Amino acid sequence: MIYKKAQGSEIIALSFIGALALTVFPLPDWLAVARPEWVALVLIYWSMALPSRVGVGIAWGLGLMLDVLRVGLLGQNALTLCLIAYITLKLYQRLRVFPLWQQALSVFILVSLSQMLNLWVKGITGQSIDLWTYWLPSFSSMLAWPLVFVSLRALRRKLKVS
Repeated sequence: MIYKKAQGSEIIALSFIGALALTVFPLPDWLAVARPEWVALVLIYWSMALPSRVGVGIAWGLGLMLDVLRVGLLGQNALTLCLIAYITLKLYQRLRVFPLWQQALSVFILVSLSQMLNLWVKGITGQSIDLWTYWLPSFSSMLAWPLVFVSLRALRRKLKVS
């Protein structure tokens, strides 16, 4: 069996850093409620594109960083990102052959599932939420998926990340 040396680890890391930066980038209040889940989108992409390199362990570390950045309950985002990574890794062969609009629907389902898990944790801890605006990141993530997918795929191909 021939093993190829992994290339482009810094590109993967930089894309996650960029997603974390977009997550905390200040936006007006009316726009901040609909902010896409950038870290989840980048995690889904890399889990689909390079399932042997990006998985649940990286999702856990990213989730802990996201918990610290959002000043939330430690482990809450780590749990949801691990769930997203696990499901993506189980279904990556199917997701890769879907057309872009079906991938966007799959992203909507994955992000909604993670938001349901977050909603459950918030309910246990007694935090209140506005139900109507709570689900907007799922829709905006679905709409942002084609941009994220096309951009990261072009970057991966141009820089030969493997």
